[in-house]
Amino acid sequence: MGKRKSNIGGLARFVLEANNNTPEPFATSSSISVTPAQGAADSKNEENILETPEPRPKKKQKLRTGLLGSGLERIDATGLVPFYTEASQVPEHLQKYFSQRERFFSLYSSGCLLDEEGWYSVTPEKIADQIAERCRCDVVLDAFCGVGGNAIAFAKTCERVIALDVSPIRLALARHNAALYGVEDRIEFVLMDFFSFARTLNNAANSSRARRKIDAVFLSPPWGGPAYLAGSPTKASAKVAATGEEGEAHADYSLESIRPVHGAELFKIARGITKNIAYFLPRNSNLEEISALVKDSSTGAAVEKVEVEEEWMGTKLKALTCYFGGFVTGQENMFEA
Repeated sequence: MGKRKSNIGGLARFVLEANNNTPEPFATSSSISVTPAQGAADSKNEENILETPEPRPKKKQKLRTGLLGSGLERIDATGLVPFYTEASQVPEHLQKYFSQRERFFSLYSSGCLLDEEGWYSVTPEKIADQIAERCRCDVVLDAFCGVGGNAIAFAKTCERVIALDVSPIRLALARHNAALYGVEDRIEFVLMDFFSFARTLNNAANSSRARRKIDAVFLSPPWGGPAYLAGSPTKASAKVAATGEEGEAHADYSLESIRPVHGAELFKIARGITKNIAYFLPRNSNLEEISALVKDSSTGAAVEKVEVEEEWMGTKLKALTCYFGGFVTGQENMFEA
């Protein structure tokens, strides 16, 4: 079974060079604005925190048990990390993320669990769902699954999800969260780094063993922590990129800041698995660097198009998703290539 039909249409508008048929590397897509249902409640929560005249001593967070309920004890990760129920329990540096908990997981109050990194790196659920709709296919590889936000979304639109992470705790949290959404049986949780996984696939291809078919790879690697908006200090000169968020502007984010390897090298490795890539990047990413990913190294000419989609929550631009290969309108033939 190949790529299944998506009900998303009319998103892409492609720009061609004026004097020849060589495609520009980018296609612009209409922005999809998502207004979170919990926005008003989150704002009220933030106001209450600010209006507290005297800070009360934080209560020591007690680890709850059995958040998943009967029958799922073997994958219940309760106790690995705190489950916060009120702002007074949350460390100060995480409180702004706690106020967005229902945006990250609409079922948060049912027992979703996040470690510290998960609080600032998980993809908001509505954005994850949108990406998953665009990436409908048989088998998708989530190369850096974290606490499972994207893997859960992919399990709603794809036949099978392979979710990788190097942290056994985050992998356990991802499985726990997937169980709350009832999709854990469609996800294979693999404790392995992406590079070892890709190497294993290539070794299979070079031997007599059959290589497992993977239709798409989703890349959401570590951006370098919350400070990614500062751009890339190692670059000699950083351009200032408008973000669309209340007039803010930030230095360009370079692919060299991707962890654990340069973002261009990461893309190259993923391309060894499939041409169909969805690359989730900071909103202040350097678009010239993204364009260079699909240029011929000898001629500098674009050999295919890239579609860059802006991911908005209400009036705030949160991130970019860059689509390659058969995910781009007009390049569907590359999906089966």
